[in-house]
Amino acid sequence: MSVGFDELGQRVSEASGVVLVFGEADSGKTTLCHHLLDAARDAGRTVAYIDADLGSSTVGPPACAGLVVLGPERQPDEFEHPTALRFVGSTDPSGVVLPHSVAVATLVHKALEQTDLVIVDTSSVVSGVVGQTLKYHLAELTNPTLAIGIQRGHELDPVISMLRRFFSIRIAEAVTPPDLALQSPVERTDRRAAAFRKDLGDDPARWRVQTTVFAPTLPDGFDVSRLDSMLVGVQDDHGACLGLGVLEHSDGVIKVATQYGDAMRGLRLGSIRLDLGSYATTRVRLRELIFGV
Repeated sequence: MSVGFDELGQRVSEASGVVLVFGEADSGKTTLCHHLLDAARDAGRTVAYIDADLGSSTVGPPACAGLVVLGPERQPDEFEHPTALRFVGSTDPSGVVLPHSVAVATLVHKALEQTDLVIVDTSSVVSGVVGQTLKYHLAELTNPTLAIGIQRGHELDPVISMLRRFFSIRIAEAVTPPDLALQSPVERTDRRAAAFRKDLGDDPARWRVQTTVFAPTLPDGFDVSRLDSMLVGVQDDHGACLGLGVLEHSDGVIKVATQYGDAMRGLRLGSIRLDLGSYATTRVRLRELIFGV
């Protein structure tokens, strides 16, 4: 039996622990998350929100999982200032299940140091091997007290059945609101491009970098021209992501275009190339990039 958003808000406002929200794109997942946040904050709670929907994040830039901790008092633009970011390196979880799972688990651990209620907006990939594997590992690593699945028909049945079989998790089912405003593929692409542009800036500074600053480490004799246009996560000296950068190659020299160069200590290679003119992305397999296989 499906549960309404208002009843779910009441449940979550009185709960503690981690709440996972999952569903396909345009299912109302983020709408429900914000409804849960509002209900908890109206009850006087401090609540953490982790946006792990890499292609449509509302906390931090695309290709990152973002955390924001929110108190009862509303603040202007509070979602614009993440408490913490973790770089995953792609807008699609396919091929980055491990870094995605670790990023979310790390942020959950950080959030639980500051509050006893954490709401996680998960990726919209819910079907097939990738969707099920990702949800399995998120449940395994975050130990949620409640998982909420939003579906139009029966598309989540395999995931819900798997979670019930392998984990002692309470699962609530909701349905997509009939009045939900849907985004077209063009609108989704334009929104993602605007988010990339916002984090990278219209004309970011260029910083020359050595081949020793990357993770994964580049092998001896690596052809650095292969790094041109690669998306990177700009990391500080505590392993946290400051924001995004894009690599540029010219005459054997690698530079990173980023707004975060002053605090940069290392660069994590992503799994996409990003065109700084159009902000279009192309998927890259890191193993092929680094080893040519």
